[in-house]
Amino acid sequence: MGSHTRYRSIVVDGLSIFYREAGAPDAPVLLLLHGFPSSSRMFEPLLDRLADQFRLIAPDYPGFGHSAAPDPRSPYTFDGIAETMAGFAAAVGVDRYLLYVQDYGGPVGFRMALADPGRLRGLIVQNAVAHDTGLGPLWGTRRAFWQDRAAHEAAVRENVLSMAAIRTRHVGNDPDPERYDPDLWVDEHAFLSRPGEIERQVDLQYDYRTNVASYPAWQDWLRRTQPPLLVVWGRYDTSFEVTEPEAYRSDVPGAEVHLLDGGHFVLDTRPDEVAALIRSFAGRVRATGGAGHNVSRES
Repeated sequence: MGSHTRYRSIVVDGLSIFYREAGAPDAPVLLLLHGFPSSSRMFEPLLDRLADQFRLIAPDYPGFGHSAAPDPRSPYTFDGIAETMAGFAAAVGVDRYLLYVQDYGGPVGFRMALADPGRLRGLIVQNAVAHDTGLGPLWGTRRAFWQDRAAHEAAVRENVLSMAAIRTRHVGNDPDPERYDPDLWVDEHAFLSRPGEIERQVDLQYDYRTNVASYPAWQDWLRRTQPPLLVVWGRYDTSFEVTEPEAYRSDVPGAEVHLLDGGHFVLDTRPDEVAALIRSFAGRVRATGGAGHNVSRES
């Protein structure tokens, strides 16, 4: 069935936040938090496939996609994005939700979950890291950048804006690159090329060091609360290590873990499989009553 997606904006903390929404207003909410350098557009495949079961809500972060950019004089941080997304959820009338996080969605979503855990019904992690061992060799440049910003900023700027790097985030080391629509990275490059965008994104790359420092707290939260957890991972991701899904399962033994033949943005190539896994997972979350209960272990 068609999703009948609506393309909307709402003002949160003085910023116009763009979002995509599909599904019945009274259906269970699936809140979708996108990664870098993407936007809510990455979730269009799920909006098309799951609108009969969920109210799907996919916002663009400030400075991403079609949302307004933050004041360049203000710090651009993950703390700030998480606060805006929490305000966004309240503004659109969302009290509880299943949370889907990908890449940057991980640090945003973990901040939201720890700040207000009562809203979380369950967590879906797709190629988002919460363990230092999950950051692959490509993170060497960023680690150097965090230690000496001035010496390494030029290299980070090149990585952020390079068309080749943006393409690699999608295709990774997939042996079948012809499955990927080049419009994916061409559109992202266009957004990144807007005036002032590279400065905002480099600031956020620098702030990523706060995520790594927070990993132990996120792991502790996972171990203490044992939330319903589904980990869906594209095995051809060259940014994040393929060992990271099992690191999540070490924290939450009841987690479901699925490795799929896809890249960093696994919805590029495997939307049907991901949608089916979400349907099944949501059914188990309903059966167990939501957060704080394990779901069945699968591999």
